Amino acid sequence: MVAKSIAHVSAELDDFVQIELQRQPGYRLINSKFPPVSVFDDVADADEFDALFSLQALTNPRLMAEAGNLSLLPRTEIPFGIAGCSYAVAPFTHVNPAGSRFSDGRFGVLYLAENVQTAISEVAYHQNRYWSKVPELSYERFVFRALSCEFTDVSLTDLTELPRQHAIYHSEDYRAARALGSSLRQQGSAGVQFHSVRNKGALCWGLFSPKYVTQMLQSAHYELIWQSGKISAINQIVSCS
Repeated sequence: MVAKSIAHVSAELDDFVQIELQRQPGYRLINSKFPPVSVFDDVADADEFDALFSLQALTNPRLMAEAGNLSLLPRTEIPFGIAGCSYAVAPFTHVNPAGSRFSDGRFGVLYLAENVQTAISEVAYHQNRYWSKVPELSYERFVFRALSCEFTDVSLTDLTELPRQHAIYHSEDYRAARALGSSLRQQGSAGVQFHSVRNKGALCWGLFSPKYVTQMLQSAHYELIWQSGKISAINQIVSCS
C-alpha cells in the first residue's frame, strides 16, 4: 500500500538533497532494431552536425525519422565527440508520448541502472506488460543491446531518502512521479537518483539532459523469450568485451 498520496508529494527542489556524482557508471538496454545514428557520432560540434545533417538529408529520406525530433533538444546539450553520442541523445529526440516514470511525455529522460541486471529487470517488466496485451502471441524472441554508460560532473536530486512506500515508487501508477519529475526539471534539476522499482536494493538514475554523458558503449546483446504469456527466459547471446 502506498503511504503517501499524490497530494503529499513535495515538488520543491530545495526540499531534496542534491548528490554530486563524478564518473558514474550506468547501464541501459535498448531494442536492437534501433541502430545508432551515425550523423551524431561523426561530428565534433554543433556546426559540423548541422552541415552534415543537411547534406545527408538530401540523400537519406529516413534520416529525419532516425534522428527524431531535434527541436526537443538544444544543440548545446548534445555531447558531440563522445563515443555513443547517438545513444545518449535518442531518449530526448524520440520521446515516448505515453510518458515514463518521471516524464509526462513532453520531454525525454535518459534512464540508467547501476548494473546490467537491474537494467534487464526494468526492460523485462515493461516488455511483459506490453506484450501481454497482444492477443494470441504464443512465442516471440526480442533482442536488446546492452549499453555501458558513464556520466560525470552532475548534481542530481536524491529521491532515495523517500521511503519505498512513497507514491513516486508505485509499481504502475506514475502520476506522482511524473508530477514531481516535471516540477524538478522546470526548477533546474539535472535529474534524479532513485530506487529501482523492479530490482529491490538497486539504484537508478534519470538524467534530464544528455550533456553529462561522457561515453555510451555497446557491451552485449540479450535475447528475451516470450512464451506461455510471459518473458520465460533471458539469455546473453553476444559479448563485445
